Amino acid sequence: MELTLNRIVKDKAYTLGKLLVDGEEFCHTLEPRWRSPEARKVPGRTAIPAGRYPVVITLSPKFKQWLPLLLHVPNFEGIRIHAGNTVKDTKGCILVGENTEKGVLSDSRLWVDRLKQRIVDAKERGEGVWITVDN
Repeated sequence: MELTLNRIVKDKAYTLGKLLVDGEEFCHTLEPRWRSPEARKVPGRTAIPAGRYPVVITLSPKFKQWLPLLLHVPNFEGIRIHAGNTVKDTKGCILVGENTEKGVLSDSRLWVDRLKQRIVDAKERGEGVWITVDN
């Protein structure tokens, strides 16, 4: 299964994107501020770099639930896809939901559950799961 995160708004406070699953629009995403690859990473306030990363589902000690985890993200550890409504709800992870107003997601838990189910289904079919994050 191929996930694609297309970043569509790079505001000074947040990054808004669209998540596609196998080429079809799935939901919106929200991340911390995007910084160019040459810029200094600010811990907890920087979106992850563009790239293609394997995705697994593991038990998150912080959230105490099973959540998607991106592997091998340069200069970052523990990048998850999880629920949240504003950029204050993430320290670098990708939030999913519906973009209802500027810089805000709604129905985030619902979209996390839907995404987790799609990932589990793909893994049960023996498929790898990857996410490509654009600049």
